[in-house]
Amino acid sequence: MGSLFLAQARLHPARAAVVDGTRVLTYAALADRVRRLTGVLDARGLGRGSRLAILSENRAEYLEVFLAAATIGAVVACQNGRLAPPELAQCLDLVEPEAVLASPRQAPKLAAAGRGPLPLWFGEPYEEALAAQSPLPLGDAPDPEDPLLILYTSGTTGLPKGAVISHRAEIARNLVLRAEYGLPATDTFVAWSPLYHMGAADCALGTLMVGGKVIVLDGFDRTTLSEVVATEDLGLLLLMPGMVSDFAAELERRAVRPKGVKICGVMADLVPAAEIARITRLLGAPYGNTFGATETGWPPASSNNIPVGVAPGRLPKEQSPFCEVKLVDPADAEVPDGAPGELCMRGPTLFSGYFRADAINAQEFRGGWFHLGDVFVRNPDGTLDFVDRVKYLIKSGGENIYPAEIERLMLQDPRVAEAAVVRGPDPKWGEIPIAFVARLDPALTEGDLFRLCRNGLAGYKQPKEIRFIAVDDFPRSASGKIQRQELEKLISKV
Repeated sequence: MGSLFLAQARLHPARAAVVDGTRVLTYAALADRVRRLTGVLDARGLGRGSRLAILSENRAEYLEVFLAAATIGAVVACQNGRLAPPELAQCLDLVEPEAVLASPRQAPKLAAAGRGPLPLWFGEPYEEALAAQSPLPLGDAPDPEDPLLILYTSGTTGLPKGAVISHRAEIARNLVLRAEYGLPATDTFVAWSPLYHMGAADCALGTLMVGGKVIVLDGFDRTTLSEVVATEDLGLLLLMPGMVSDFAAELERRAVRPKGVKICGVMADLVPAAEIARITRLLGAPYGNTFGATETGWPPASSNNIPVGVAPGRLPKEQSPFCEVKLVDPADAEVPDGAPGELCMRGPTLFSGYFRADAINAQEFRGGWFHLGDVFVRNPDGTLDFVDRVKYLIKSGGENIYPAEIERLMLQDPRVAEAAVVRGPDPKWGEIPIAFVARLDPALTEGDLFRLCRNGLAGYKQPKEIRFIAVDDFPRSASGKIQRQELEKLISKV
């Protein structure tokens, strides 16, 4: 990845590479800063195979860290700034970083987590370190299978897992994205969603790999994003569930005429059909009817779009031609068309496994296929319909939430006898967590549990509603497991 970026800097030194507010870095300027940062990291003893952590809002320096690590063969563990300090501590404990680069905005949270070496802070300390360092001479390029990123994804136990993304996977993801959607190298990508997630990280790195421009925004700013839409030729415009309606309203209010958008959106299943029709009309671009993951990239189902102005009644997915897919039963035998089965995939965009999780990797890569944990049905025309998740997962906006992490926290309160969290529908976020709780102490209130969750969980993981029921009212299977689907049926009841 690093050498591919530096090649673009040699070819197009004067071309804009990164725009962050009023700051514009050309490819030559960005390459110089990246080379100086490699020297800073080298002076701190980091090299091929070293792990560094980054904790920051979106900013140009985030991309510099990616590229410098790629050049020397180090791996960047991308920390989620929305996590509560105990969660952040778990993520840092997992990777044991040899260096930390962080934004001053995150200083209180990093201090509360109490993990990691003394950070190199973005701002004056970072700039002084770069200015004092000569560009490091280029060494041997990393191996394509060397890890580049560690992106965290929730585990079924509620503990984070670190998905390891190699140079090979990042390059393949960029090739697949551009082949599937016909994105030219000169298009602009807007990195407004968090760079610690796959969407912005993959697209930003892919853009710099081919000589395009990345505009960095510090989160979803509907006004600034609408201005970008009006003035830039955009390839993929990421739109997450929960912000589509707000952004459409802003485009309408400002009467924005897009300069050009090739394709918009992800996770169409979590966006109301009418809103898909509305936003595609406003942008003049189809909506991506995709199904991918941090672990897989844009495949396995990234090959069909929802046309402009269409409110889809169904959302069948089309398999990407750049991967292999099969649907299997619990014994890993392939199921016939029309029968539900867990989707398994193999292909060049796949991640390298979870960091320090040999037992999980052996299970989820069994038979040479990655098991996604999602159940689909293959239709007679070859399309795939999503059925359910093998491992119960709540997808709220662009975030994954596993009930176990909320339940485990609630059960730490000695006044709680039982807790189960299920997904509830939400017109803005697609799905939200709703908790059912049985009390040992009738004095326990919703406020008590909300405070407990605020102190221990990221904001997006907070249950939006808590319902108290008797222990005996929890629906259970013959083996005693709580049946979440039965609890979901209670949500619509008054």
